[in-house]
Amino acid sequence: MKFVSFKLKSNPSFGIYNDKNITDLTGKILGCSSLKELISKNGISKAKKYAKENPGNISLDDIEFLPVIPNPGKIVCVGLNYSDHVKEIGIVLEENPVIFLRVPESQTAHQQPILRPKVSTHLDYECEMAVIMSETGKHIKPEDALKNVVGYSCYNESTIRDWQQHTTQFTIGKNFEKTGSFGPHLVLAEDIPDYTKLTIQTRLNGKVMQKAKLNQLIFDIPFLISYVSKAIPWRAGDVLVTGTPGGVGFKRKPPIFMKDGDKVEVEISDIGILSNIIKDEIL
Repeated sequence: MKFVSFKLKSNPSFGIYNDKNITDLTGKILGCSSLKELISKNGISKAKKYAKENPGNISLDDIEFLPVIPNPGKIVCVGLNYSDHVKEIGIVLEENPVIFLRVPESQTAHQQPILRPKVSTHLDYECEMAVIMSETGKHIKPEDALKNVVGYSCYNESTIRDWQQHTTQFTIGKNFEKTGSFGPHLVLAEDIPDYTKLTIQTRLNGKVMQKAKLNQLIFDIPFLISYVSKAIPWRAGDVLVTGTPGGVGFKRKPPIFMKDGDKVEVEISDIGILSNIIKDEIL
């Protein structure tokens, strides 16, 4: 089952869709006005029942997609989490994962532009799987971690490489406005019995640039959820972005960066395809 956040006639909304029509859930389940609120009130089961009894009548053609969780409390990202990416970067793998944060303002949505900022031409793609969390708190054991996952989605963690390399800290290059694309929808964890069997890839103008299996993660999802929870409590609608495989643009010879008019797609098997067009920022 797929949950989606969207705008309908400029009104932020959320619902369930079946690839043809959306059942609008806004205000109909426990008074929830967003998917994040639905998660926080444990309303997923009620939403599924409502959608089954009330088939949707909103066409996908009539909406504007929003990031799956438009207003997450935090977006926790993992760097250097595939061996081929570590190798192409040319560093020694650390004992612990590389963790950094994105801000909600850095997000964009399926079929919305990824902005190439005015100050750089070094916009790079990064296909990643996003994990959407329930209200779980701190000190989660790895063996219990997946019980606290609401669902999965696609993420293009696009990066401004020259700004990322201004210092040893990743933050500025990872947080330009409307560069982190999140969508198109959330697939419930119960519908993905084993995430390690999924495959992920990036296509740039139709050409495959990155491809991997989720079982190639160096630090797996249960470990990451547990590791972060020792420092920061997981709250409803928080997002864990799990790392990108090798094949990034800035390590190709010659380097490949995304430019105005390019089409970039992130596809994860059994989850979906996240698609964006690159647009130059205009001030």
